[in-house]
Amino acid sequence: MRILITGAVGFIGSHLAEQLALSGHEVIGLDNFSAYYSPWLKELNLADIQSAGVKVFRGDLRSEDDLRKLPGKFDAVFHLAAQPGISPDVSFADYLENNVIGTQHLLNYVKQNSANALLVNISTSSAYGAVATRREDEAPEPVSWYGVTKLAAEQLVLAEARLNRINGCSLRLYSVYGPRERPDKLFTRLISCGLRQVEFSLYEGSETHLRSFTYVGDIVEGISRTLVNQDKVVKRVINLGSEEERTTSEGIATVEELLDVKIPVRVLPPRSGDQLRTCADIRLAKELLGYAPETVLRDGLKHHIKWYKEKFIS
Repeated sequence: MRILITGAVGFIGSHLAEQLALSGHEVIGLDNFSAYYSPWLKELNLADIQSAGVKVFRGDLRSEDDLRKLPGKFDAVFHLAAQPGISPDVSFADYLENNVIGTQHLLNYVKQNSANALLVNISTSSAYGAVATRREDEAPEPVSWYGVTKLAAEQLVLAEARLNRINGCSLRLYSVYGPRERPDKLFTRLISCGLRQVEFSLYEGSETHLRSFTYVGDIVEGISRTLVNQDKVVKRVINLGSEEERTTSEGIATVEELLDVKIPVRVLPPRSGDQLRTCADIRLAKELLGYAPETVLRDGLKHHIKWYKEKFIS
């Protein structure tokens, strides 16, 4: 199959692009190499996926001209490009333009060039709100600009699918971690602080937050299963995550144990928009995709630490 992946040099996008290319698909990546986090890390990801045979175009979904530079038609499109995270340094306009306007531009492109393609929108548990324990048919209640705009992007995709203009679906992901994780995310920061013995900044109250920490390999396996289950997923929202629920404190303790260090912690004021609990209800993913995450937190963090040491320490 000929597959387009937006956000292809990012954390999850690079893993998906690599796996699909190594499985024999022709994979085209699109990425704007945003400076939101380290361009150096993105160049490392780029080298990895290019070695797997992925062809990457530098372009921005906010520019419809950039989309027109893409080559020909596609059999499937995986949409991972977005303005991620919850940061006071990111304006509402940034979330709106990247997550909503960019998605609409991609939809226009797909309808014009690859109307029969499967379009898989990658969404987030943040769409559910502060407590993300719901099934897919329950009402979302996002509490952050990120969650609001990702939900809007999802509904743009599903609206076109409901009108039978595209074959679209949306996957809501839960607390993904692993190699290539962004430097601002929990476990990469923890590993960095532990190895360098510098203070780890923790928002007040977040140590008790519950998370469905999900290893990136399990997530990519779930995403890729949409290709062989297209007739089951179109017009659907599907949760992808782990049923194993851990507190942030347990995550910190696991990293400390694996590194054999005590990480110094500095407590910051609470952060608005943070989720208090995420627990993935994956009954639908099991039914439609045969999704079965296998990686427990300790094993996933071993892989994460190994990658970090290879890329940043050696």
